[in-house]
Amino acid sequence: MISSSVFFQEMLTLYCIAILGWVARKRNILGKESISVLTQVLLYITLPALILHSLNIELSLSFIEDFIWLIAMSAYVCIISAIIASYFGKKTQLPTEQRPVYESLMIFGNQGYIGYAISYILLEEKGIIYLTIFNICYLVFIWAYGIHLFTRKKGEINWRAVLVNPGIVSTSVGLILLFLPFRWPMFLAETLKTVGEMTVPLSMILVGALIANVKMKTFFLSLKNGYLWTSSLLRLLFFPLLLLPFAVLSVPFPVLLIAFIVSGMPSAPTICIYVQKYGGDSLLASLGVLLTTALSIITIPLIYLFITHVSPFLASH
Repeated sequence: MISSSVFFQEMLTLYCIAILGWVARKRNILGKESISVLTQVLLYITLPALILHSLNIELSLSFIEDFIWLIAMSAYVCIISAIIASYFGKKTQLPTEQRPVYESLMIFGNQGYIGYAISYILLEEKGIIYLTIFNICYLVFIWAYGIHLFTRKKGEINWRAVLVNPGIVSTSVGLILLFLPFRWPMFLAETLKTVGEMTVPLSMILVGALIANVKMKTFFLSLKNGYLWTSSLLRLLFFPLLLLPFAVLSVPFPVLLIAFIVSGMPSAPTICIYVQKYGGDSLLASLGVLLTTALSIITIPLIYLFITHVSPFLASH
């Protein structure tokens, strides 16, 4: 079972980093221009480095079956969640700048920092490998479909923005190396690791800085937004349940456990980065990320207890 003390420590770490960003913006250490620069650093430097580092692993024959299951479950969750989010998006009366944010909060989870931390708690090094494989489809999806959500205009798709971006390029390079007997030299691997590890703190600093631009009265009024709660419940509780059909198949339980837990991660800070880069409602994005992160303190242990108790029962039938 997940250690509650370790989990709360991870959550508190995220909150403290966001608070640093909030203080830095309030005291004008981070001005409006610096926030834009921070966004560029995340999109073009630290996120691609994190992707390349995550895919710099060796795959043995014993992992081929697990690899196939993880890819299948990841693609399944991405596609179904996008369809459901699109349905809810079309049913809303939200302004143009809020709809892509609303859909993104439902679809894209923080499968990086929190996901890796919890996967390591559960299965140690094997958990990291499983999550890296599970994240392959997700990385392509968040960079391709994620950017599409924010760049679409009256049915027109900006294919250059969708296909030619640092996320897709770095993921493609990482996938090629994944299946080749080649690994980054030690010095380059350490460089990618060090730079990639900056992604989460920088992302949370950005979230905190964006929240600092909001008056407290507006903050609490926004929490009454029903759309925020709808997107949060879908992201944290409903989408993981989409994987239940796999529990009756011959999916190894450790593989199912990682996929199930990671599918219930809080909304990704990357959404805030997209808002800064391509436009959108930054308040809705920041509040959605923070709300789901806070709620995940309760929902992730619940998901873990649910899958560990239900999966053996379903598998026996």
